[in-house]
Amino acid sequence: MRNYDKEAKIIIENFPYLHEFTDPYIVLVSTVLSQRTKDENTRKATIRLFEKYKGINEIAKLNPEDIYDLIKPAGMYKQKSERIINLSKIIVEQYNSKVPENINDLIKLPGVGRKTANIVLYVSFGQEAMAVDTHVHRIANRLGWIDTKKPEDSELEIMEIISKEFWGPLNGSMVAFGQQVCKPRNPKCNKCPLNGFCDYYKENSSEVV
Repeated sequence: MRNYDKEAKIIIENFPYLHEFTDPYIVLVSTVLSQRTKDENTRKATIRLFEKYKGINEIAKLNPEDIYDLIKPAGMYKQKSERIINLSKIIVEQYNSKVPENINDLIKLPGVGRKTANIVLYVSFGQEAMAVDTHVHRIANRLGWIDTKKPEDSELEIMEIISKEFWGPLNGSMVAFGQQVCKPRNPKCNKCPLNGFCDYYKENSSEVV
């Protein structure tokens, strides 16, 4: 019988991911900024924003256009600016300037889906939360852990086969794994520590690099 926890642990140990930010509000904003852009662009935009404005109470008073130039490196800056300002206002007005610590309140915020909410819950609050993005969804299906069409379905299925202790760190490690080895195209299967378990490798071992 396949040991999914063993495979998850291999990914976490071989592709450790250190979260640079842990403050709940900064993590929330940086995760919104990270949508459809590269890590280095997210980091640059996050640092620029918080070098000028020190926290949620300052940012909540701004108009979206006030932060256009600061977050431009992350792309989609008009849409992201509006989301950041709006969610900041809501947190100040409805949650006493404190980021909610539960998924139901988090996903009510503009631009915050389950992935973003789960990252905040794990990174900032230490909760056992499984954040599933396109990397996690794609890799889990490629490995043969699950057979799903949507990330939302993948989250539930991964939570059923992987122990809670691995949920939190698995997201960052799978993102790194997906960027370095298990790429969408031309994955480096011969360098992969999981090729002995992987369904994709077993089916394509004569063609992979």
